[in-house]
Amino acid sequence: MTDHVRIGVLGAARIAPTAVLRPARSSTVAEVVAIAARSTARAQAFADKHGIARVHGSYEDLLADPAVDAVYNPLPNGLHGKWTLAALEAGKHVLCEKPFTANATEAAEVAKAADASGLVVMEAFHYRYHPLALRVAEVVGSGVLGPLRHVEATVAFPLPLFSDIRYDYSLAGGAMMDAGCYAVHMVRLLGGEEPEVRSAKALLRGPSVDRAMHASLRFPSGHTGSVHTSMWSSTVFKLSMKAIGENGVLKVFNPLGPHALHRLSLRLKDRKSSETFGKRPTYAYQLDAFTDAVLHGKPFPTTADDAVKNMTVIDSIYRAAGLPLRQPTP
Repeated sequence: MTDHVRIGVLGAARIAPTAVLRPARSSTVAEVVAIAARSTARAQAFADKHGIARVHGSYEDLLADPAVDAVYNPLPNGLHGKWTLAALEAGKHVLCEKPFTANATEAAEVAKAADASGLVVMEAFHYRYHPLALRVAEVVGSGVLGPLRHVEATVAFPLPLFSDIRYDYSLAGGAMMDAGCYAVHMVRLLGGEEPEVRSAKALLRGPSVDRAMHASLRFPSGHTGSVHTSMWSSTVFKLSMKAIGENGVLKVFNPLGPHALHRLSLRLKDRKSSETFGKRPTYAYQLDAFTDAVLHGKPFPTTADDAVKNMTVIDSIYRAAGLPLRQPTP
């Protein structure tokens, strides 16, 4: 591997075409070369549909494939840690879907292995690589808002299909894991520090599975934060970020949508402004960052160490809501 990255996909996941396959087609340095699934027939059907040359009937076989340099891991949440560790053991770089692992303890185990391996392990918070998120970080970091008072993020969408794996506790499911991990990451970006969870309240789908969650936070410098996430509640659909400072307010509309319009608005004491961004998918920017890291050692923000911090906040929210932590799937 010198001038391009050959990627193998673990699992015929619905997100894979959007997250990796289509961006790779427009990339000059990334190629999806293999797919593995729970059965050879399932892998073959996925490969035929998406034009993938190599098919494996098990994840182990894909990891042993010398034609694969890196792995995209979109498996259910409870399997992220297990198969990222296996990929590292096999000498593969990893682009791992969010949330990184089932809990912070498992995330720390993966981060330790990633550090020891010298390989690239990136958590797939695709929004973080879009020019909108880079601009948000620039605005907040510039101090133009003045001392922060409050930051908040909402990631809510309707998922009334309760048989979906995202509601399955045995697969580390729950709204906080699937959608809320984004909101936590966004609040950490806006807040600039690692927050303390002050309180949390969940709406339940089952005894241990949240369909919605609200959490109140406080940062070391004194500003507050809030996280709201939902897969089924009265907040049907909302994607937003907000930072309130003594000198103004930053609002972000649709920080996640990979193809839709993104917008940032800034209201200061002496002026107002609004910025829009192009329609190039967030996932394309993410793949650029991943290949740059693999081929050229370029640094990136959603590292394994950052994932430990994000999972630590998620675990604290579950504890504050009186719910058990998610556990790895055996």
